[in-house]
Amino acid sequence: MAFLSTILNRVVATSVITGAVALSPLLSATTQAQTINGAGATFPAPLYERYAREVKKKHPELKVNYQGIGSSGGIRQITAGTVDFGGSDAAMTDAEIAKVKNGVILVPTAGGAVSVVYNLPGVSKLRLSRATLPAIFSGQIKNWNDPKIKADNPGVNLPSQPIKFVVRADGSGTTFIFTNHLSAINGYFKGRIGANTAPKWTLPNALKGKGNPGVAALVRSTPGSIGYVEYDYATKNKLNSAAIQNKKGEFVAPTLASANAALSNVTFPANYRVFVGDPGQGYPIVGLTWMMVYKQYSNPAKAEAVKKWINWVLKDGQQFNDDLNYTKIPSDVVNRVLNTVNSTVK
Repeated sequence: MAFLSTILNRVVATSVITGAVALSPLLSATTQAQTINGAGATFPAPLYERYAREVKKKHPELKVNYQGIGSSGGIRQITAGTVDFGGSDAAMTDAEIAKVKNGVILVPTAGGAVSVVYNLPGVSKLRLSRATLPAIFSGQIKNWNDPKIKADNPGVNLPSQPIKFVVRADGSGTTFIFTNHLSAINGYFKGRIGANTAPKWTLPNALKGKGNPGVAALVRSTPGSIGYVEYDYATKNKLNSAAIQNKKGEFVAPTLASANAALSNVTFPANYRVFVGDPGQGYPIVGLTWMMVYKQYSNPAKAEAVKKWINWVLKDGQQFNDDLNYTKIPSDVVNRVLNTVNSTVK
């Protein structure tokens, strides 16, 4: 009997092991890596790339790819249905939202400053007033030793040479944040150029760079140039950033603290769409950035992966914003957004 019992125990054990082996493909299928692909704004690209690396520590089965192609590209991709989520620093308009057949939710993920960067040998500090900055980027001021720039910078030896303008070659949320501010403070700029992701610049012989990296590279390699990039690109490329005059009359340099001050009083409506034109304090050229996710996905597993991603970004991911000089989304707004995403995305 003891011998028979041993035989039976071995048979049962073998059956359990065999069953486990047979089930292992099913078990691995449920934990199989889910890949989600996103594209859009270059403004938050360093942050999203960090998110994509960090999320795997909590969700090793989740792989996130993000390509910085500009905000206009992100909106085009989400409209065409060729990505799982898009990125934009210019919140989608009602008309753009209406074109997304599966519906779309705007998810605010971060805020930040747009630096006015320049390459002027011998000039390490530059101040630009609310009158001067729009005049430069509307083409009214064409030389570095213009009386208006000199008035902003007493005692600074400004060279007698033409300003070389650097702007974006692609549709850009960074450009929208920049032109939205200039339009808010200057009627001439608003009427001539306006707030736009791809404005028709009236600048003589403007150089054009693709994405924030392209503009940063052109400014860095072009003496006498001026352009605009997201603050983290300015710091990483060791570019000089001008101090910009705010509504209070203060000349403020772009920093995380000054961006936080500018965005501290922002109110998020039900659709989370915010346009920051001329904040009352802090560094004045600031904006928000959004991920755009569908309300309806064709694959339930994809919908769950996207919700997992958004929940991580707004709960765990925000801790990395400070490291890369981005502002965080307020906790009360986070809770509202997650409630919308978790109850709506299918």
